[in-house]
Amino acid sequence: MANITAALVKELRERTGAGMMDCKNALTETDGDIEAAVDWLRKKGLAKAAKKSGRIAADGLVGVVVEANIGVVVEVNSETDFVARNDDFQALVRGVLAAALDHGPNVDAETLKRAHFPGGGTIEEAIANAIATIGENITLRRAAGLHVPHGAIGHYVHGAVVDGLGRIGVLVALESKGAADALATLGRQVAMHVAAANPLALDPSGLDPATLEREKSVLREKNAGKPAHVLEKIVESGLKTYYKEVCLLDQPYVHDQAKTVAQAVKEAERNVGAPIAIKGFVRYALGEGVEKPAEEG
Repeated sequence: MANITAALVKELRERTGAGMMDCKNALTETDGDIEAAVDWLRKKGLAKAAKKSGRIAADGLVGVVVEANIGVVVEVNSETDFVARNDDFQALVRGVLAAALDHGPNVDAETLKRAHFPGGGTIEEAIANAIATIGENITLRRAAGLHVPHGAIGHYVHGAVVDGLGRIGVLVALESKGAADALATLGRQVAMHVAAANPLALDPSGLDPATLEREKSVLREKNAGKPAHVLEKIVESGLKTYYKEVCLLDQPYVHDQAKTVAQAVKEAERNVGAPIAIKGFVRYALGEGVEKPAEEG
């Protein structure tokens, strides 16, 4: 029987991203042949891929890419943040981004799973192969895109691990016939604002009616007992304050708190040389909304 050294296990782990015990078992089964052990892990990983799909994947990477006036953002989840630094995982996310860009601004996760992966096969198959190689559950959770006929797609990645891949990804669509360079600069600044301020909608018309009703209900309960006409004014005033907190155009601009985002964009029209309209934005924060166990043993 071959001597399975710690160095050999470490090398196999670095090459495959598989767990330490899995690597040790693979080397034991293949009598220390590292190439055969890689194949053994791949085969074993594929066989276990279905079982891994039950594990909670709330880490991973958010990826952003922009080409001309189209931008896409995707979230590909893994079980641990260690995987986000794995070259194979990063290559997978880049492949998913490339496929998303081919689909254009109307891309969604379910359609994207059936799309062609740049390395061959479908995205779904590429994810299954990555599960086999890396040894963790991996999921394509969501995907979205933005497009403007004239203007720029501002983009920003917060907590970047490598260029275009990180923990928060933002796209902002600026429609304008103004100077491209000035628009691109403004787009990045607004995207940074979105990353920091986390607006829920562009303006009040984009807010979920249920969210608005809940806010109104809270305001009414806090001021219960006041005359109806007074209560209505309090609710109206309270909603204006709420809009400043959650609507992008009404929020204080993070780069200059004395202005709202709408005012900052209006002022930027002088540099751009044309009117500017923010047509939409997308903000993905890694793992938001995914229920994670309180503690994993």
